[in-house]
Amino acid sequence: MAIKLYGRDPLKMFENVFSETMTPFFSSMAPSFRVDVSEDEKTIYIDADMPGVKKDDVKISMDEDILTINAERTHEEEEKKKDYHRIERSYGSMSRSFTVGENVDTDNIEASYDNGVLHIVLPKKEPAETVKKEIDVK
Repeated sequence: MAIKLYGRDPLKMFENVFSETMTPFFSSMAPSFRVDVSEDEKTIYIDADMPGVKKDDVKISMDEDILTINAERTHEEEEKKKDYHRIERSYGSMSRSFTVGENVDTDNIEASYDNGVLHIVLPKKEPAETVKKEIDVK
């Protein structure tokens, strides 16, 4: 029998508070980036927000049906005033992988980077036809 407090489960309430207050803390410790993935009949589109990342620090690879985006972020802010000197740095590696399926035309994938947003266009190809064959039993 679960304990109820005014019709609410106190353990569930604790879990909700913990996840709401601690998730931003843990997500800031593990650098990542947000993505939008969409598709239509002919193409898969991936848009990744990567503020503070330079175009040269973004690497994209395709291994069979898995697309991987790697990025390295380095940022240094320095402030010198009469009474103090402050330097703040943030850096880290980020990586996201997506299973995009076997029907992606890997020879025609396009990627562009503009104002901290990575745009990837993955055209689809017709899946290879499976050959149906009867085999004689000897």
